[in-house]
Amino acid sequence: MCANLGHDLVPKSYIFSFDFKEAFGLFDRVGDSQVAYNQVADIMRALGQNPTNKDVTTILGNPTADDMANKRLNFDAFLPMLKQVDALPKGTYDDYVEGLRVFDKEGNGTVMGAELRIVLSTLGEKMSEPEIDALMAGQEDENGSVHYEAFVKHIMSV
Repeated sequence: MCANLGHDLVPKSYIFSFDFKEAFGLFDRVGDSQVAYNQVADIMRALGQNPTNKDVTTILGNPTADDMANKRLNFDAFLPMLKQVDALPKGTYDDYVEGLRVFDKEGNGTVMGAELRIVLSTLGEKMSEPEIDALMAGQEDENGSVHYEAFVKHIMSV
C-alpha cells in the first residue's frame, strides 16, 4: 500500500519505518545516531510494544551490566529487534482476567487493591511504587476493592 504525501506516492512501510527512526532518534543523547543498550526497552515501549526486561536482555544477546550502560546500537540494528518483540506472544484480555480471578476470594469480580499492589510489587517483573500508583489511580472503590475486569480493560487501553 502507498500513502499519498503531496503528489508523491510513498510506501506505507517507509513511513512507518521513518516514524520509528524519528522516535529512535529522540533517544540519541550523543548525536551519533545510536542509543545505549539500556535505552532499547524504553524505545520499544515508546513505539507501542510491551516487552519484559528479560525479553529485551535476551534479544540484545544477554549483555553484561557494563555492556548495557556502554554499548550502543544504530537504527538498522534496532529494527530487527523491534520486529522480534512484536512477534512475541501477548496476553489476551481473558488471560489477564483469569489471572486476577485467582485473587477474587468472594467470587464477586473484585480483588483487594492492597493485595493487588503487593502482587504487582513482588511477583514477576516487579513494579516500583510510583508505577503501581500510576497504574492504580482511580481503580479502587470506596472499600479499597478493584473491579478486575474494568482494571484489565484500563490496562489494555493504556
